[in-house]
Amino acid sequence: MAIPLESLQLLRAPDLPDAVQHTIAQVQQSVLQVRSQGRGLGAAVIWSANGRILTNQHVVANPFVPLSVVFSDGRTSPTRVVKHHPTLDLALLAIEGDVTQAVPPARIAESARLRVGELVFAVGHPWGQRGMVTAGIISGWGRIVYPNGQRTVEYILSDVLLGPGNSGGPLVNADGAVVGINTMIQGGDLSVAIPTAEIQRWLAPAEHVL
Repeated sequence: MAIPLESLQLLRAPDLPDAVQHTIAQVQQSVLQVRSQGRGLGAAVIWSANGRILTNQHVVANPFVPLSVVFSDGRTSPTRVVKHHPTLDLALLAIEGDVTQAVPPARIAESARLRVGELVFAVGHPWGQRGMVTAGIISGWGRIVYPNGQRTVEYILSDVLLGPGNSGGPLVNADGAVVGINTMIQGGDLSVAIPTAEIQRWLAPAEHVL
């Protein structure tokens, strides 16, 4: 369910302490915009120094359209899907060449250490406005049951505001480390993010689910 534009409260510089502003500015460098045919589809985050990028599967679900990513400094590079996971709503992208060398990957935190009430931020591109930030707290945890019923995974619930263009962007803690990937709004109020514990498990060499 989309949140009306007028209800999106974007954080401006005077609203944040200097240390938090600096932390968020570093995170913004690692958050990209995913585009197809000039249209913004969602967000993505640089996950590793070898040019691997993480986003939502639903952001890049159309296999017949070329994809590109836009860096925070405006540079654009073609990208391709390496693998994806519909149940987790995750997709791993790759960029050819060394275009990511000057851009640091995001720092990753252990989602298992999250606590209800902890401050978190979402970084993305709602309604095409690149690099926007919203803040909230961890509200709780939910569960996804795989279609075969053999596995259940947890997801993060928070009250950060998301809009179209936030999908695939990072949920970060107060230290600026990624704790999850934002994916959707649940019930019109709570935001859903896939925790880093599940992401790292999926990215491990032993699992190659397409």
